[in-house]
Amino acid sequence: MICFYLTPFLLHFYFTTFAFTDAANVMKLHHGGLLILLLAFCTWPSVLSDLSDPKPRHSRLFKTALQHQDLNDHDSDLWTPLRNQGWKPCFESTSPSSSLPESSGYIQVFLDGGLNQQRMGICDAVAVAKILNATLVIPYLEVNPVWKDTSTFMDIFDVDHFINVLKDDISIVRALPDEYMWSTREYYASAIRSTRVKNAPLHASANWYLANVSPVLDSYGIAAISPFSHRLAFNNMPVDIQRLRCKVNFEALVFIPHITSLGDVLVNRLRYPAVERSYLQQVVDTKGAGKFVALHLRFDKDMAAHSACDFGGGKAEKKALARYRQAIWQGRVLNSRFTNEELRNQGRCPLTPEEIGLLLAALGFDNSTRLYLASHKVYGGEARISALRKLFPQIEDKKSLASAAERAQIKGKASLSAAVDYYVSMHSDIFVSASPGNMHNAVVGHRTYLNLKTIRPNMALLGQVFMNKSMSWSGFQEAVIEGQRNRLGEIKVRKAKQSIYTYPVPDCVCQQG
Repeated sequence: MICFYLTPFLLHFYFTTFAFTDAANVMKLHHGGLLILLLAFCTWPSVLSDLSDPKPRHSRLFKTALQHQDLNDHDSDLWTPLRNQGWKPCFESTSPSSSLPESSGYIQVFLDGGLNQQRMGICDAVAVAKILNATLVIPYLEVNPVWKDTSTFMDIFDVDHFINVLKDDISIVRALPDEYMWSTREYYASAIRSTRVKNAPLHASANWYLANVSPVLDSYGIAAISPFSHRLAFNNMPVDIQRLRCKVNFEALVFIPHITSLGDVLVNRLRYPAVERSYLQQVVDTKGAGKFVALHLRFDKDMAAHSACDFGGGKAEKKALARYRQAIWQGRVLNSRFTNEELRNQGRCPLTPEEIGLLLAALGFDNSTRLYLASHKVYGGEARISALRKLFPQIEDKKSLASAAERAQIKGKASLSAAVDYYVSMHSDIFVSASPGNMHNAVVGHRTYLNLKTIRPNMALLGQVFMNKSMSWSGFQEAVIEGQRNRLGEIKVRKAKQSIYTYPVPDCVCQQG
C-alpha cells in the first residue's frame, strides 16, 4: 500500500526537481538510478505475486511438436552455409590519401545505452570526426543507472587494434592533452558550457555538423557532443563516410583478449560437449554434429511490459505489467494504444520462449539441436523457459558452459557479458533473435556482412498464425516454412532511413566480378 502512495510522489519529485537545468545532470544520474530501483521494488513484486507458473499457450501445437521431435528429419539444407551471393566486403576509401590533414581540434562523445547501442555510437563518432577533420578522443561509455557497469571502452574493445586499423582515416587519442584535461563528464554536468554541443538532432546530416560543430572547434579547439546516440543520418552521406562506418563496425571494433578467450571456450564446449552418450544419442547427434544455434531470447520484464502485448497470463498478468509500465514510462508507450490483436498482426510482439521454440521446430530443428541462450533474465524465470527446454533439451548458456572461475571475470559486468554473447553469436552456425532490438540489429548486420546464416523471424506472419488456435501442426509448419522463405540470411538491400548497421548492403559491400 505504501508504494501506491509513494510512486506518484517519487515521479513528481524526480521530473520537477531534475528535469530543467543542466547543472542537475549529476544528481539526476544518481537519483535516477535510485528512483528506478525504488520503482522496481514497488512494482515488480506485484508482477511476481500475480503470476502463476506460465503454461504452454499454444498447447495444441506444442504437444504435436513434441511428438514430432524424435521423428524429425532435418532439412538437408538446414545447416548448409549460405551460398556465395555475389558480394564481398568493401570498406576502403574511394580516394585514399597518403597522410592526414591537420586536425581542426578534438571531438569527445558520451555514449549511453547498452553495449550494442554504444557500438553504433562509436562508429558514428568516427564518421563525425572524419566529417569535421577532427581528432577523436576514445569515446566515453556512460554508466547505466540500472546495471551499474563501469566498464570503459578499453575494458571491452582492443584499443590498439582500433587505433591501428583507422590510422589512415582519422587521428585518435586515448586521452586529451594536459591543456584540455578539464573537459570531463563532470565538467559538463555541473553547468552550461560553451564547448558542449547538446542539440544534435536525431539522424543529423553531415552539413549540420559542419554548420554547428565546426565553429565550436574553431573557437575552442574542442567540442563535446552529448547526447550522441543515433545522431548521424543513414541517408545522403558521402560514400567514403558510409564505408568508414562499415570499417569501424566490422573491422576496427574487436573485443579484448579475455572476452574472446572466454567466447572461444564456450564455442568449443558447444561444438564438442564433454559428456558420455549412449549409442542412440550419438546417432541422433550426427545430423548436427559440432553445430549449434545461438538464440537471442530478449524476453525480460522491460520488454514484456513495454510491448503491451498479452502473453497468456490472464488479467492478473496484464494488470501487473500495466502497473509496471505506468511506473517506469508514465504512459509514454505507443504500443499501449493498440489492442493485442493489432500488435500481433503488425508483428510488434516479442516471441515468447515457447513461440521461438515452435518456430525452430517447424523449420526442422529437433531435440538433438544445441542452442546457446544469449540472454539476460527471462520474464517468468525458468517456468517460462520450460516449454522451450522440453522441445530443445540441449540448451546451454554462460552459466552451464563456464566454470564459476571463468565467469568471475565478467560477473556483475553487463557490458562484458553482452560482449561474450555477441562473440558466441557471431561464431554460431545459425543465429536467431526472438525480437528486434540493438543486439539483434548489430549481430544480424555483422552476420550479413560475413554472409553467415541468420534466421530473421517473420514477426507479422508469426503473430497472425499464433492467434489461430485451430491451426494444425502441418498447417503451422507449412505457413512457417513459406513465411521464412528468403529470410535465412539472404541479402536484403538497405532501404531509405534503415540502419547501415542492420542492413550493410550495399554500403559496406561491393559486387564480385
